[in-house]
Amino acid sequence: QVQLVESGGGSVQTGGSLKLRCTASEYSEGIKCMAWFRQAPGKEREWVASFYVGVITPYYAEFVDGRATMSRDNAKTTSDLQIDSLKPDDTATYYCAAGPSFPSCISGSSSRFSNWGQGTQVTVSS
Repeated sequence: QVQLVESGGGSVQTGGSLKLRCTASEYSEGIKCMAWFRQAPGKEREWVASFYVGVITPYYAEFVDGRATMSRDNAKTTSDLQIDSLKPDDTATYYCAAGPSFPSCISGSSSRFSNWGQGTQVTVSS
């Protein structure tokens, strides 16, 4: 299975920006979709954004739409997620997930993904 590693988390003040990166050990059909989820303490894991190879436009959850930009590199092994205008509610561990299926990619459901990174912490202070 392709290994996923997240980086770029950290602490930032309200209104700031962070760019998270997910790096895959290699490209395969199994990671045509790369997605970002987040999980705050005591809350369920929630979908943030997805990018499917061959589809020009990423997909975003409503709570980050307009504040987030997700991209993939030409080699298709790296996915960046930049979030601007960060709020304390954005504090969470952010996870990268990958899979082969387009329906799963846009489902917003964490149960549709079996390949996960270890997560990177984002803390937004007021």
